[in-house]
Amino acid sequence: MGIPLKHSATLRRGAHTLLLILCTVLIAVLSGCASDSGRESDPNAPVVEDNSPLQESWQVEFVVSEEGVRKSLIRAGHVTEFRVEGKSEQHLDQGVKVEFFDAEGQRTTEITADRAVVYDNQDIEGMGHVVIRSSDNTVIRTEYAKRSGLDRRIRSDRFVTIDRPDQRISGYGFESDQEIRHYRIFRGSGEGILKQ
Repeated sequence: MGIPLKHSATLRRGAHTLLLILCTVLIAVLSGCASDSGRESDPNAPVVEDNSPLQESWQVEFVVSEEGVRKSLIRAGHVTEFRVEGKSEQHLDQGVKVEFFDAEGQRTTEITADRAVVYDNQDIEGMGHVVIRSSDNTVIRTEYAKRSGLDRRIRSDRFVTIDRPDQRISGYGFESDQEIRHYRIFRGSGEGILKQ
């Protein structure tokens, strides 16, 4: 027995229509995947080059954490992100404040400065009226300081003054742990109160 010819013709027309639709869709998809090499670029399109600002933000606050533990809180009135030699730099100004925290979440150190740069490797440079305060009331003042993300030490090669409740030390250059517990000052002089 077989399929009646009337139904056979309808099936063939349906198959041809389906094949035509599939070919049309395939051509549309493939033409959408074509290479742009034949097209000219828009001469008015913006070009972001190395050392150019990528974006700006105002009234910024961001948290740096490691394995879910807050390590620092950074605030600034203005931030400009740059791409320099393939790496990101955040340039901060207008009320820069950086707070560091211990494993229990307690603030250990606070740094304020006129300007700062935060690098991809978590190095932070503070410039202009840099004030570093520890939780034990040690205060360091200088015009420049850099906190290393690698060893978490703070350093400066500029004139510094370190004030503690019972002493004042000044000199050129210093190095300290991030908590300002253990520090040394280079080429220093100082004043202290002698207890009797």
